[in-house]
Amino acid sequence: MLITVLAAANAALLVAGGRGGPEARPGSLRVGVVLDVGGRGDKSFNDLAYAGLMRARDELGAEVEYLEPGEGSDREAALRMFASRGFELVIGVGFIFSDDVTAVAAEYPGVRFACIDYSPRTDSAGRMVPMPPNLTGVRFREEEGSFLVGALAGLVTRTKAVGFVGGMDIPLIRRFEAGYREGVAHVCPSCRVLSHFAGVTATAFRDPGRGRELALAQYGSGADIIFHASGATGLGVFEAARATRHFAIGVDSDQYHEAPGHVLSSMVKYVDNAVFRLVSDAQTGRLRGGIQSLGLAEQGVGWVDDEHNRALVPEAARRAVRALADDIVAGSIHVGD
Repeated sequence: MLITVLAAANAALLVAGGRGGPEARPGSLRVGVVLDVGGRGDKSFNDLAYAGLMRARDELGAEVEYLEPGEGSDREAALRMFASRGFELVIGVGFIFSDDVTAVAAEYPGVRFACIDYSPRTDSAGRMVPMPPNLTGVRFREEEGSFLVGALAGLVTRTKAVGFVGGMDIPLIRRFEAGYREGVAHVCPSCRVLSHFAGVTATAFRDPGRGRELALAQYGSGADIIFHASGATGLGVFEAARATRHFAIGVDSDQYHEAPGHVLSSMVKYVDNAVFRLVSDAQTGRLRGGIQSLGLAEQGVGWVDDEHNRALVPEAARRAVRALADDIVAGSIHVGD
């Protein structure tokens, strides 16, 4: 089965790799995925979506293609291209697709659409505008996972100052920041949280130089741990952590290998599982329109607690964070967004 990649920067259609995994079964689901800004290789959000797509290909026999669009209209064009070619499920990866996928789903009522990190439209009164019935919006309760790594930072910090580096300044990334602040304050009310965002456009998710600059400034102001929620921009945060011999906390996937010995943990967002579940549900007829909300209880988010950070995090702190996770799932702690 061929996996087709559109490099929108030069508008050329490239065919990658040849055959991998099982052949598509007769009548198997055709799935098209349009990746977010930064595309494959971000070692984070997009790579997780790609991994979920490849798992659906290998385990479910789905026929899959993915596109890496450029800016603006390329996103809508990519979604429409899949729909017009008869794909049964079309997935946009990232909040930035929300308006585009809503518009295209309305045009193609016979096609299932989904959007990862979907941001619902609202009217002038702040009420959610009804979604097309063939659209599934997947949202994560990032604040819950961020609360846990914030608590971890508050328990481990020696300077009583920790940092946060966000990508684009939008409500989605503010949820990461809010949960992180709440987690820090829960265990260390006297701790300071230094916070900066890389920018106000989508390029803020792919600017490692800016990430390094912001992280160095926060380390220079006393922070000894920085949590980033900034896509590929976070690669600069890890570079700064290595250079200053401080700690960083990764996001979306386990990012320990970006700076071994300097990554306390990562706030994991299981985008791969979400993509796989969308394909599986569509294939079996269980996929329904509307919003799916995934948090700790649904194993949509979490934190990395494994052999890599065992030497970096005291066992008492690890036990405390595990207990907080249990309390959030049980409902005895509610994390604001």
